[in-house]
Amino acid sequence: VELAVKAAKAAFPMWSSKSPLERSQILNKLADLIEHDLEEFAQAESKDQGKTITFARTIDIPRAVYNFRFFASSVLHHTTECSEMTTVGCVNYTLRTPVGVAGLISPWNLPLYLLTWKIAPAIACGNTVVAKPSEMTSVTAWMMCKLLEKAGVPPGVVNVVFGTGSKAGEALVCHPDVPVISFTGSTLTAQRITEKSAPHCKRLSLELGGKNPAIVFDDADLTQCIPTTLRSSFANQGEICLCTSRIFVQRGIYNEFVKRFVAEAKKWKVGNPSDPTVNMGALISKEHLEKVKNYVKKAQAEGARVLCGEGVDSLVLLADNQKGYFMLPTVIAEVKDESKCMQEEIFGPVTCVVAFDTEEEVIERANCVKYGLAATVWSSNVGRVHRVARKLQSGLVWTNCWLVRDLNLPFGGMKASGIGREGAKDSYEFFTDVKTITIKH
Repeated sequence: VELAVKAAKAAFPMWSSKSPLERSQILNKLADLIEHDLEEFAQAESKDQGKTITFARTIDIPRAVYNFRFFASSVLHHTTECSEMTTVGCVNYTLRTPVGVAGLISPWNLPLYLLTWKIAPAIACGNTVVAKPSEMTSVTAWMMCKLLEKAGVPPGVVNVVFGTGSKAGEALVCHPDVPVISFTGSTLTAQRITEKSAPHCKRLSLELGGKNPAIVFDDADLTQCIPTTLRSSFANQGEICLCTSRIFVQRGIYNEFVKRFVAEAKKWKVGNPSDPTVNMGALISKEHLEKVKNYVKKAQAEGARVLCGEGVDSLVLLADNQKGYFMLPTVIAEVKDESKCMQEEIFGPVTCVVAFDTEEEVIERANCVKYGLAATVWSSNVGRVHRVARKLQSGLVWTNCWLVRDLNLPFGGMKASGIGREGAKDSYEFFTDVKTITIKH
């Protein structure tokens, strides 16, 4: 980390003095190179993380490419403010200047996708970076390193350190020459980052966990809602911070929803991630699999009912995969709001389905967790959609859809789901310092 920060600090004057257009051209070249090797990156991401090859091919790597292209474009279109004070003969304007060396720490669930979401805006704005990908999934970060020089990224601009959070991550967070830290990961780790960075008054962007509700009103279109809610619950083995883990269904359609939802969940195929016909691959590690399974056991001990998946259906795997960290999509009913399964982030293929009666009741229940990252509302009543979206304590609210993202708009959570926002304008503001200049005529 010490060597990487030195290299980044040395490269900063040269890189920050390049025009936004010059930096933009290099980002676009890097995007082209990753896209050219898309299949190779997708295969590596699937093998390294356990996600299906289909998910890596269609979501992870294309989005990593798009992250570079998006910020290569957006950095060319930011404007600054200007005001004239005629009474005192002065003109005021603002400048945005890069901050310096940015420390970037990314998680294991969407490895290249989330690493590039940090690197792209940081270097587009003229900063140099020291990035630490998760030690669980660092293969595609290493592959990207090999393309940096080809793309024309000068030495020292992007430095990647492979190591654990407790050693490399902590050294980066505590380094006095790294004024900004962007972190995606657990709330617990973010608390430690906040404590360790406080003596240095570092600027932090923290994108953390979620306990995301889906609210299904009795006028919802179930033909759209059920397949989308299956994806939002179980995509990437449920290992996405935006996944749905609490489904509130209005009592009038509760039985029909549960019957259809469980029937469709049972059709999901779990197995070898490199098989293009599977819906879910393997979880990240043996320890994580045990943790997720223990949540199901806790729910059963509290009197909840497992409708499908873990412990009630048999998981059939090929002989080569029987020691893998696989788990069936699991749906739990009759679970209390205060249960750990309804309060804590599980980060696996487990979702809880509960009934509700009124709009006011479900808003209160959806908000009664420490997290506030994302929510989904299903209803054909436009007025209700707006009312509920306004009252939910959540950084993102999708209505009648899930995971539709315009990268121009802010991304981030409320409460324990994080600090700060990321997106075209928000990332630009985070990775730059604003300076007000007053000129007297």
